[in-house]
Amino acid sequence: QVRLVESGGGLVQAGDSLRLSCTATGFPFGQFAMAWFRQAPGKERELIASTKWDGEATRFADSVKGRFAISKDDAGNTLYLQINSLKPEDPAIYYCARDRQRRRSFVPTDTRDFGAWGQGTQVTVSS
Repeated sequence: QVRLVESGGGLVQAGDSLRLSCTATGFPFGQFAMAWFRQAPGKERELIASTKWDGEATRFADSVKGRFAISKDDAGNTLYLQINSLKPEDPAIYYCARDRQRRRSFVPTDTRDFGAWGQGTQVTVSS
């Protein structure tokens, strides 16, 4: 059974950094592309970062490019999202997700590419 559990969210100040984690179980983590999404109140879920299954390529939404980094630790079955220079527009529930396809040859960037989700972790930013 695929299970994704996010952690690391909390209340931080604008300008601070934060690292989110997503622990995966129930599937061969090293063979799947992964991604981070976020959803702010009243807005649709947004794909913000994704990584190819082998970690050799990544993609970012324009809204986070240059501030966020995504990485995989295949040995530890964990996905990370490093968030730097937090802005007032970053508060949201952050979710990790797994690609529907094993060993996809490119970085998935379509929401429909992903088929398993965690429960999310809340990030709140104080100004």
